[in-house]
Amino acid sequence: MKKYENSFFDICKGSGDALAFLGYPGDPSDMNWIEGKKKWGETVVPDGISVSVDRQFTKEGNFQETYTFTNSTRFPMFFPKTDIGVYATFNDNYQEASTCLGQRCHTHIFCGGQAAYVMALRMSGRGPHLGLKVIEGSIEAYSVERDLEQRSNDRGDFILHPGIGKLEPGESARVVWELFWYETREDFVQNLLDTPGFPVVLQDQCTWFTGEMILLKVACREKSGDRQAVIRCKGQDIHYQTEEKEGVTWITAEIKAEEPGECRCEIEWGNRRTYALFYICESVEKLASKRCCFLAEKQQCFDENSRLNGAYIIYDGEEKRLYYSHRDDHNGGRERLAMGVLMAYWLRRHPDKRLEWSLEQYVNYVYRELYDGNTGTVFNDIGHNLDWDRLYNYPWMAQFQLELYHLKGEEKYLSDVYRTLMQYYRKGGIHFYGIGVPAEETRNELMKRGRCEEADILKSMMRENADEVLKNGLCYPESEVAYEQSIVAPAVSCLLQAYEGTGEEKYLDGAKQQLEVLSLFNGRQPDYHLYENAIRHWDGYWFGKYRRYGDTFPHYWSVLTGVEYIRYERLTGDKSYRARAEASLRGCLNLFFEDGAASCAMVFPEKVNGEKGRYYDPWANDQDWALYYALRYLSD
Repeated sequence: MKKYENSFFDICKGSGDALAFLGYPGDPSDMNWIEGKKKWGETVVPDGISVSVDRQFTKEGNFQETYTFTNSTRFPMFFPKTDIGVYATFNDNYQEASTCLGQRCHTHIFCGGQAAYVMALRMSGRGPHLGLKVIEGSIEAYSVERDLEQRSNDRGDFILHPGIGKLEPGESARVVWELFWYETREDFVQNLLDTPGFPVVLQDQCTWFTGEMILLKVACREKSGDRQAVIRCKGQDIHYQTEEKEGVTWITAEIKAEEPGECRCEIEWGNRRTYALFYICESVEKLASKRCCFLAEKQQCFDENSRLNGAYIIYDGEEKRLYYSHRDDHNGGRERLAMGVLMAYWLRRHPDKRLEWSLEQYVNYVYRELYDGNTGTVFNDIGHNLDWDRLYNYPWMAQFQLELYHLKGEEKYLSDVYRTLMQYYRKGGIHFYGIGVPAEETRNELMKRGRCEEADILKSMMRENADEVLKNGLCYPESEVAYEQSIVAPAVSCLLQAYEGTGEEKYLDGAKQQLEVLSLFNGRQPDYHLYENAIRHWDGYWFGKYRRYGDTFPHYWSVLTGVEYIRYERLTGDKSYRARAEASLRGCLNLFFEDGAASCAMVFPEKVNGEKGRYYDPWANDQDWALYYALRYLSD
């Protein structure tokens, strides 16, 4: 592990108790790891609480900060979770990709109590990166304050909330953390393990199916005299095994995944407490079965006097009724095509007359309101509305038509897929990073039908698109968000499909580079909301009922990363991506509920701009892409 001793000297700049600049000397990008409307180290406290801040360097060269909170009143003071906070304004801000890659970071936060940490990764993947670990006290939650003028392009100012429940008059509590540089994810973990008494939960999976055995893994370099660790789950002590490796004690425990829902494991080791948070769910098949029944029974519009007749539209889980608005992300088309895609894929495997009738009504709706079979034009909403001729809509329509072709075996639908994709490329798809473009799959189906000329034309379009992606490299074009996971994932997809279709190594080499950048969006904190789920932070506003920005952990498009992990593994034989792919695909299943209802986003921070967070939005909107991909790949 590369050491970065004393590297904070002379570069932690600020006034008073707050910092405005923090960087690594000699960094060619001259990155400031601090950004926001607030300065690093500003605090949130109620009246009557005084704060003192101390900063110093450790003998290891880490930068240590101590925040002491004192009750200055004559009365006891009790604190809700978000009453006390410290601004840790990591530079998780989004501009054009060239700026982001060198001068911005992905901030992976684990509010793990007395073993809390932050892994901040420069978006390019080039070290050094910045880490934070709690030395004393605890961090129990985080909130964000968004710069709403930047809309979807600023993740916000992070506020870390210490675990201070109450203070008597004159009593003080403090939180101490250290900032350190590291080179790789592995170096980050090693730095935590080099901290005596710091338990680190290191999982391969955080979402489990009923009947599986949950495997918990924790490692710690024990302090002299530390007592034996204690693991509790649902009030029961859990038996575990221990093993010593290079001065680090590893404990492993197995827990039967029984009832669906959260499974929280409390971990006590020495003087520290932390946790692992798992999710147990039914099999993907059972989830999909219930979801498709819900779509047919509760999420489909039947009104012969309406253009929406036959449509799958938004369902409000609070008000128990359908919802539609011509607003782009609430309308009768676009991302909501996922519901038809899921239904068609499900019926291919599980014929059901009632569901087949439901899908047929939806097909009639789509071809009547959202698609021009002569030109291949995909409309933005009902009535052939094209207020926005949105390129993203074309691949999703093509995927729907491809699933209809697989289900029905009618060549008409394959012709529609081809027509849709050709229109996509003609309208600018050559230069676009489309989500879920089924180009290579379509080409293969055309070849099977002997339609070689069309297959060659499609292959030519794929190559042009891939060559454009290769030319751009990591200089991604801005889309609806300046830089995000679902720009990088389509770049990987485009290159891997081109490699599959041509066998040319340049496309595989390009995909490898893109895949490494894509993986940086995903954290590995031992919490099913976070583990191998990509950072996304705007979807709750655009697609949710409550229209609230803030980290969405999970958001369904996170599965795009897992899909590309699987595609890469299948093309190269590199099995190291299999577990990560499975974790990515499983990680969004908590968006689907036992009764078949669903949520478009889980807004994860404790508060967002002072408003309540930590909720699943009540709208079932566009999340079914996650279940479709999980059903398609996990079942295989």
